[in-house]
Amino acid sequence: MSLDAASRYEIAGGTVTGRSHVLSGKPNQDAHAWLCRGEVLVAVVCDGCGSSAHSEVGAQLGARLCTARLAARLAEGAALDDPALWDGLRGDVLGTLGALGAAMGGRLADTVADHFLFTVVGLAFRGDEGCVFAAGDGIAAVDGAVTRLGPFPGNEPPYLAYGLLSASAPGFSVVRTFTGARSALLGTDGAADLADLAARPLPGGGAEVGPLSQLWEQDRYFENGDALRRRLALVNREVTRPRWDERRIERDVGLLGDDTTVVVVRRKAG
Repeated sequence: MSLDAASRYEIAGGTVTGRSHVLSGKPNQDAHAWLCRGEVLVAVVCDGCGSSAHSEVGAQLGARLCTARLAARLAEGAALDDPALWDGLRGDVLGTLGALGAAMGGRLADTVADHFLFTVVGLAFRGDEGCVFAAGDGIAAVDGAVTRLGPFPGNEPPYLAYGLLSASAPGFSVVRTFTGARSALLGTDGAADLADLAARPLPGGGAEVGPLSQLWEQDRYFENGDALRRRLALVNREVTRPRWDERRIERDVGLLGDDTTVVVVRRKAG
């Protein structure tokens, strides 16, 4: 008898606003969500289009729609490697967004551009089998093997919501499948920047940023629900200190220019 996903895996997530957004007064346009249903676990990170007025709306909706609808389809027995599963998920998400866009009034194209442009990087487990899927850029790691998605030409990812305006717009793709994974990580494209900062000192000095592997290896990130967010905030804090002899203020700025969101999953011991 298979254990349910909540008994088999532990999961943690966190997000931080990128320095460029803080300086420009923009909100965090990332989102993340996860859901366990029976032996199914689905986790998703979404990144709203930086040039859109309110893409954080679409990112939040997309994260929840993708997890809920994919978990439901997998619980009903859909196969992870069946193209019909991913076509169906695309239809589920676009159908809901389309109905919401119509209810919001105005031109659908404007609503899509302002609110619904977001990328998706996701993870799905059913029992021992799993996959990473995506619609856009970001980063994923399974048992320490890192895959970077994008960047795309012109920094224009294939946003899922383009499917509301064109039937030929792309949908989800399966990045990789696996069996028996011990750990996995999902991140928006800001997390790809985090991976490159491992040897850099944290703002204010002291310890280094450290590798991505710490996020699934260290117990503290699963024992405290806010620990991962706090780590990202530490990497992205601004520290000032006076240099009295030089009569100036020294400033260390945050290291993450873009919004950064990470979700980590690992199998429980035993």
